[in-house]
Amino acid sequence: MKELYIADIWYWLVLMAVLSYFVGCFNFALLISKIKHKDVRKMGSGNPGTMNMSRQFGLKIGALTLFLDMIKGGLPVLAGYLIFKDCAFAGTEVPVSDFARYLCGVSVIVGHIYPVTMRFKGGKGVASTLGMYAFALCCERWWMIFVVLGILLLTLGYIVVFEWGSMGSLLGITLLTCAQGIFFYLRYADMLLNGWVIAVFLLLALDCFLTWFAHRKNLVALLAGEEHRTSVKKLSHGKKG
Repeated sequence: MKELYIADIWYWLVLMAVLSYFVGCFNFALLISKIKHKDVRKMGSGNPGTMNMSRQFGLKIGALTLFLDMIKGGLPVLAGYLIFKDCAFAGTEVPVSDFARYLCGVSVIVGHIYPVTMRFKGGKGVASTLGMYAFALCCERWWMIFVVLGILLLTLGYIVVFEWGSMGSLLGITLLTCAQGIFFYLRYADMLLNGWVIAVFLLLALDCFLTWFAHRKNLVALLAGEEHRTSVKKLSHGKKG
């Protein structure tokens, strides 16, 4: 691998983070609802995300929003990986791509949840985070797609059975975080105290924390027994879930 000094690439990392943030600021739920001459922020829960879009416009529109937000969350991660895939931090065996892709991941999720274009009031980051992990896990190990699909199916199954959309989503994101964490642990077992390795794990934890923090009101409502249930069966029949 080509060795790179942080002094020579820091500005590229900053630029990638800034661009990823602005990619995250683009909200597909708001765009789709505007095309339908409505504003999803003034409907239902007011959240411009997949769940609220599904409840207000149906399961197909919700699925489209999910897909587009996943792509939005994944492309910056893929770019970060491809740009630095054959490089390592000077004096270490830590690939720059491991740090760069999750730096882009954190930035795009921050942009989605706190978009400057929407007065810092965006979505909750579930779909974008799922896309981020899907791309991050699969871009270097193709077989990880089966792990991702398995976790996504478990997440969907939980939501279908228990009808807790927010909790199911958070559990899925946590499982994906753990999957990547285990993969990194096995890779860096002999250098866990390396500064760049610690930074990678911190970014990974921050990615997961951001989405949990965005759902803090949902968690309080869930504990109080006031959380809105999401019935996939009703949504599939064109009813509000």
